[in-house]
Parts: sequence; structure tokens; C-alpha cells
Amino acid sequence: MQKNADLDLNKHKPRRQTYWLARFIFMRGMGFVYFFAFLSAALQVVPLLGTKGLLPVNLFVERITGDSLLQTFMNNPSLFILTQSDTLLVLVAWIGAVLSLVVLFGFANSIIMFILWFAYLSYVNIGQLFYGFGWEIQLCEIGFLAIFMVPLLDWRPFPKRETPLPFIWLIRWFLFRFYLGSGLIKLRGSECWRDFTCLYYHFETQPIPNPLSPIMHFLPQFILKFGVMFTEFLQVISAFFVFYPRVLRITAGLIFFSFQAILIVTGNYAFFNWITLVPALFLLDDRLLKLILPRKLITAAHRAEENKLPFTKSQNNFHYIVFGILVWLSIPVVVNLVSENQVMNTSYNRWNLVNTYGAFGYIGKERYELVVSGTSDEVISNDTQWKEYEFVAKPTDIDRGLPLIAPYQPRIDWQIWFAAQSNSNRHGWLIHLVWKFLHNDEGALGLIAFNPFPDQPPTFIKIDRYDYNFEKPFSDHTWQRTYIDSWLGPIRINNPSLIKFVDDNSWEDYHD
Repeated sequence: MQKNADLDLNKHKPRRQTYWLARFIFMRGMGFVYFFAFLSAALQVVPLLGTKGLLPVNLFVERITGDSLLQTFMNNPSLFILTQSDTLLVLVAWIGAVLSLVVLFGFANSIIMFILWFAYLSYVNIGQLFYGFGWEIQLCEIGFLAIFMVPLLDWRPFPKRETPLPFIWLIRWFLFRFYLGSGLIKLRGSECWRDFTCLYYHFETQPIPNPLSPIMHFLPQFILKFGVMFTEFLQVISAFFVFYPRVLRITAGLIFFSFQAILIVTGNYAFFNWITLVPALFLLDDRLLKLILPRKLITAAHRAEENKLPFTKSQNNFHYIVFGILVWLSIPVVVNLVSENQVMNTSYNRWNLVNTYGAFGYIGKERYELVVSGTSDEVISNDTQWKEYEFVAKPTDIDRGLPLIAPYQPRIDWQIWFAAQSNSNRHGWLIHLVWKFLHNDEGALGLIAFNPFPDQPPTFIKIDRYDYNFEKPFSDHTWQRTYIDSWLGPIRINNPSLIKFVDDNSWEDYHD
């Protein structure tokens, strides 16, 4: 019989679904996501979490230390429980970035994927506020599953063992929980999800808009209403398509890809959309992917299928034991999913193996933005000239264009978006940032785009809250803004309350 470079070796037999091509792209996608996750850590971890950072990890470890080192580690599994040196914080991040590139370029095995998973878990479990985003635990969950999708030692792009079926089902179980949880939290959240008006506000009020956000914001309202209906259908109804039959599973996969692509081009959600998009590859299969991928990859996948090695009985048993443990860990997640008091982006174990997800259950109708500014005047008066600090991605200057920065995440910009929605009493880290700006701290200034006081620090700093609104696309300005109130200050370096606050938190970087 003539050979055909296809994955279907005998057209007269039922077609067996294979995932060589899906795994090949999935692993490259994991390398891509891990690279930006570790790059973000490498460039920001010291000023955020270092010994002189905004939330020093050594102080955090002191607070969580239990009766023994083992107990502390089991409660917060992390390399940084052992030592919190700035050198180690940066070194692990760069090692992770390098190994991520190895995976991105086509080489992965269980050992490499375990190192990447545990290294990133180490940051998540000591990262406090700055690693409290849903996609952090999401990367930990998917990263853990990725360990078992490749052989222990063989790191070739197409190894001799295929992806174990239990882990394909666990990926689909993740997708079901993720999309259904995201849909239910919306229906239980803001009224605008039920009257289909949330997109009237979302593009303007999202944490970090990008260049296409104003265009989306000013689309006709009937299109925006349709977008809400599509989102709810996708997240609540399509979630049930991920298991069976094949035609619905592939339909769900294509819908998910389209949805995440829209989010990628209209916002800056760090690597969130990518780590959601990559697992959806296992809703597709080689029969579909061979229609769009290069012939070279198809041939390599066909060769791998022909020469594959079967799993041993002990290997199969191990796969199903892990599968059973993760299903058992899903029980509280399912309970939360059906609860009227559903919570989102929460892990029920410190290893972040099975989590609950959700996003944008609440949509605000106003965009509040904090503007940090300083002056060199010794006395505040009506004539005082204030100079504004410009951050990497968050809006401040109304004339500045909107950035396209994802999948990299400027973590401080995200947290300032949250801080603008509450008061200064709940965001001590931002008071600490002001303290550092008053000293022209090199590390803190490295987190922002522009320091208006390069020669000497300001005498006073204040934080004002504004309401920001998009100007129409192609206008002279990007934003218009209206002053709301004073969020903090003006405050100077020798303010007794500020000094006491720094002392009470043991942030004695500059104060004797």
C-alpha cells in the first residue's frame, strides 16, 4: 500500500485522534509565556520584592515562618523560603528566561518543565500583592500539566512518546472551569452584563488600554451589545463543548482562539490571554492542524506516529494516579463554581495545582487614575508648580499615546489602577513608593518611565485622583481628565506620620 505523509495510516479504519502537532505548538507557546513571565521578574523583582523593595520578601518570610523550615516551605512552597537575597531573586528569573527560550526554540522535557514550573511557583508564593493576579496561578496550573506532556529526558521537538491522554483531558477540564467560571462571575456580577452594556465602559476603564482601545470604545452601541452577548455565549455555553463530540470541541477551540485574539489586540493583559489561548490547542487535533501547518512539521509528526513507543504499564498507572489526585483536588473548585457566593482567581492549595478563575465580574463605569507629582518648592502655595511622574504604561499625560506592552507586565502600573479605586489606607506599598521617590531611589525610579527630578529629589509629593475619558480616535489628545480629589498629600520627607509609617513596617531604607 502506498504511503501517504498523513497521520491517518489507514483510511479504512476509524481515525484515531492524535496530538503531535498540537503538543509541538503547545510547548512552544509555553516557552513564549514563561519567557515574558520570567523577564518581568528579572527586570522588576528587586525594586518590588528585594531587601529594599516596596514589599520586601525577607519581611514577608519572617511573618509566615512556622515552627520549622519544612512547615514554612509546605505552607508556601518557594525557593525563596531558604534565602531571600536579591542576587537569588534575579538569578532564578534569568535562569527561567533562558530555559524558556530553550523550550520556545523546540526543546523540552519533563526536567526542564519542572524547573520552570517550580521556579515560577516560587515567585508566586512570595510575591504578595505584585503576584496576586489570576494568570499567575493559571500559569502554575498549566505549567504543572506541561511537565507530564513530554518525556522525562528526551527533549526533541517530536519525541518517541505521544502526549498522555489523561493530561489532554485535564487541559480540557481546565478550559471548562476557566470559561464557565468567567461567564458565571459576570452573570452574578455587574448589572451591565445582564443588560448587555458592559462594553460601553470596558475598553475605557480596563487597567491598561492599548492603541485600539479608543476605536473599540467608540464603536456603535449595537456592536458593543453584540460583543457582550458573544462573550456570555462563549464563556457559559461554549465551555460545555470542550469534551465531546469532535465537531463541537473544535468549534469551541476556534471560538476561544478568536476571543483571545480580540482581547490581545484591544488591551494589555500581560500574558493572561496567551496562557489561556495556548491550552486550547488540545481542543484541536492533528487532522485539523495538518491543514494549516507547514509540510515539514506534518512529515515530522507522521514519522513520530509511525515510530512511537508505547507507555509501559507503570507509566500509565502513574499518569492515572496524577489524574486522580487532580480530579480530587477539583472538588472545592466545583463547589465554588456552583455557589452563589462564587469567588474568582483563588487556589485551594499552596501548590496552585487546581484553581478557580474568573475575570471582570465587576465593570466600573468611570476610569479613576492616580497622578503622582512633586515639587521642589519649600513652601506650598497657589503658585507652586507640580511636575508629574510618568509611568511605563498607565495613563498620566493626556497627550501621550497608548502603549502596546503585553505580554510583558509592568506590575506597578497594574496595582496603581487598583489603588485608584480605593483609599490610601489600603495601599501602604504606594506610600512606600512615595517615600522612595522623596529619596530619588534608583530601584523605584527604574520602575517608571520618567523622573521629573533627575538632579535632586522633590521636597513634596502628592497624589491626586482624576477621572479620565477617551478623546475620540485621531483627536489632538488621547485623554481628557477631570480632577476628583486628593488621594495623598502633599507630603514631605520629614513628615512625622510618614516616618512612623515607614518605621512601623520596618522599611528603614533611609531613615536612621
